[in-house]
Amino acid sequence: MKTTRVEMLISAIDIGSSKVSALIAGQTDSGELLVLGTGQRESRGVTRGCIADVEQAELSVRHAVEQAERIAGLNIDRVWVGMSAGGLDSMLAPVEIELGGDRITQEDVGELLQAGRDNIQTGGKMALHIQPTLYSLDGVGGVANPIGLHADRLGVDVHVILADPSPVRNMDMTVRAAHLDVESLVVGPVATGLACLTSEERELGVALVEFGAAVTNVSVFIGGMLVGLETIQKGASDITDDIASAFGIRRAQAERLKCFHGSALTSPRDYQEVLDIGPDENGVEPGNQAPRITKAQLNAVVCQRVDSIVTEVAQALKTLGFSGPSGHQVVLTGGVSVGLCMGVFVGLSIYVPIYFETVMGLSATQSGLALLPLMTGSTIGAVACGKIMVRTRNYKIPPVLGLIMGGLCLLPLFFKPEGMSLLTIEILFTVVSIGVGGVFPVTTISAQNA
Repeated sequence: MKTTRVEMLISAIDIGSSKVSALIAGQTDSGELLVLGTGQRESRGVTRGCIADVEQAELSVRHAVEQAERIAGLNIDRVWVGMSAGGLDSMLAPVEIELGGDRITQEDVGELLQAGRDNIQTGGKMALHIQPTLYSLDGVGGVANPIGLHADRLGVDVHVILADPSPVRNMDMTVRAAHLDVESLVVGPVATGLACLTSEERELGVALVEFGAAVTNVSVFIGGMLVGLETIQKGASDITDDIASAFGIRRAQAERLKCFHGSALTSPRDYQEVLDIGPDENGVEPGNQAPRITKAQLNAVVCQRVDSIVTEVAQALKTLGFSGPSGHQVVLTGGVSVGLCMGVFVGLSIYVPIYFETVMGLSATQSGLALLPLMTGSTIGAVACGKIMVRTRNYKIPPVLGLIMGGLCLLPLFFKPEGMSLLTIEILFTVVSIGVGGVFPVTTISAQNA
C-alpha cells in the first residue's frame, strides 16, 4: 500500500467567544489536505471576540494547540489565526487609470492595484484583507480578467476589510505569548465563505450569516469575492443570558436548556412539557425551590431574542444591498442556526416581507402586518394537528394532509404570482401555513417518543 507523503504543514487557530479551536493539516504531494490533529478548549478571557484577559486567553490557546499536537504527533510553531470581531468593517475603494487605448498588460493591472491601495482611506483602522473585485473597461464593469484587452480607461473597485487596531494587536500578542508565530490574521467571514459556500454560489451571489456565540457576521459574496460585511454584536450567548435572567438560574443550566430544548418554533404540547433544569456547573442538583419552567416559557424567551437578532440581520442585508430581486439565497451557519430551527424562522422573517415590499409594493409596516395571517395559520395548524393526534392516536395523517394542502397552494405562488391580488396571496399563505404548522407537533412528539 502506498504511503501518503505530507509535503507541507498548515496550522490554524480560531479564537472565538465560546471556544478556541486548533487544527493541524498536511498537504500531500497530490494537493490533498489531510487533517492530522484537532484541539478545542473553552474560551476564557475573550469577550465579544476581543481579548479581555491575555493570560486566560493564552492558556486556552495553549491547551487547544497541545491537544492538536498530541493527536498529530508533532509540534508546530507557526499558525494562521482566525478572528471574527474587533470592529470589523468593509468598504469599496474605486480607482481608475488612463491607458490611451493600449492593450492591457500585467504591469497595467499592477499599477492599478497599487493606485487602489494608495487610495484606501482606512479612517484609523487596520486593513486586514485587500481584494480587487471585478474590473471595468471604459466604465463598463463585470470584467474578471482584463489582461490582453484594449481600453482607454481601466478601473476596479478594491474591497477592503478593516478592523480596529487594538483588538488585532491584542490577538497577535496573545498567540505569540503561547510561543507561536503568527503567519497571518484571517477574518472569519472570509474563511467561512470558502469553507461553507461552493464556488458557484460565491460567483452567482449569496449572503452568508454566521451565528457565533457573541457576534453575528453578515457577509455578501458576488462574482466569487466577498464584497460586503456587517457585524452584529449579538449571538447565541445572549439567548443563554436571557434564559438565565428570566428564570433566575445559572448560566450552565440555561445553556443546557437552550441546547436540549430551545427552539424558535412552537407547538401546543410545549405548554404541557415541564423541563428538567439539571445541575449547575458544580454538579449541584436544583432543590425544591427550583423554578417550574415549561417548554413554551423557554421558547418564548428564545423567540424574543432570536427575533431581535434576525431583525438586525435583515437590516444588515438591506444595508449591503442584498434585498429585493437581487437577494435570492441566504446561507446560515453556526451551531445556533441548526439547534434552534433558525432556517425556518429567518425564511419567514426576511423573504416574505421582501416579497411583499418589492413585488407587491407594500411599505415596511404593511408588509409586517401582512405576515399576521401566515403566523396565525401556523398556530391554528399546530393546535388542530395536536388535537387530531390526541383523538385519533394517529401520527401519519395530519402531516401528510398538511403537506399536500400546503404544496398545492404553493404551486400558484411559484409559477403564476404575477397579477394576483393581495387578498389571494394572503389566503394562499394562510392555507400553506396551516399545512406546515401541522407538521411541527409531529416532529417534536416523534423525537420525544423515540
